[in-house]
Amino acid sequence: MSSEFASNELRIALVTGAGSGIGEAMALSLGRSGYHVVVSDLNLDAAQLVSDAIQAVGGMATAFKLDVSDQSAIDSVVSQFPKIDILVNNAGIQYVAKLESFPADMWRKLNDVLLVGPAMLTRAVLPGMKSRDFGRIINVGSIHAHVASPYKSAYVAAKHGLIGFSKVVALETAQHNITINTLCPSYVKTPLVEKQIALQAAEHGISEDDVINKIMLEPMPKKAFISFEELTASMHFLISDAAKNMTGQSLVIDGGWTIK
Repeated sequence: MSSEFASNELRIALVTGAGSGIGEAMALSLGRSGYHVVVSDLNLDAAQLVSDAIQAVGGMATAFKLDVSDQSAIDSVVSQFPKIDILVNNAGIQYVAKLESFPADMWRKLNDVLLVGPAMLTRAVLPGMKSRDFGRIINVGSIHAHVASPYKSAYVAAKHGLIGFSKVVALETAQHNITINTLCPSYVKTPLVEKQIALQAAEHGISEDDVINKIMLEPMPKKAFISFEELTASMHFLISDAAKNMTGQSLVIDGGWTIK
């Protein structure tokens, strides 16, 4: 068992948006570390493939279809898995447009997925975490929780909100062995980012290479995408005893973006 376990008791981790990208990498890493992983995603087939991959190497996993913007779905997953020790709020979507041409329903949808969903999932798992006096909540934020970029008003607003939300929950759970922190990477080469590259190319009328080099990586002194390995290692630190007094914080992994 991993050194992250407070006892020999099996720990259960719920990862949202775990069918691909960052969520998949985190689910696989947790599965390899001895956690029973609830691999949740809007796409059940994708979640099942990740669950199968965990089981193929001797791990424990369950695939679950979850729309984090649907309160009944949140209630259902917590009802089926009442003992959630680790919650990774990772599910995300993106839409890129000037505010005046940003569809109102899409603006609301982004905030439902990126901010309301994590808040409601956290709300649902907290009673159990408090009763067991153990819980680790990790929000997958973004560099855009700290800085802004054009054409991303909904995304930036939601990610900034996630930081404030986490600070409040940290205060409300300070008397328990519960922490909540937010990982804030700059760009990671996920399917979501690949789609974003194409959208920005269309919005700006430039090539996808120019989007990568002149927009995405331009503010970063290190000029590099953040790797899945960096994020999973950071996740394991945040759920370890070494970080038991680190709460309400944002861990920025940005290649020097915000130091300028």
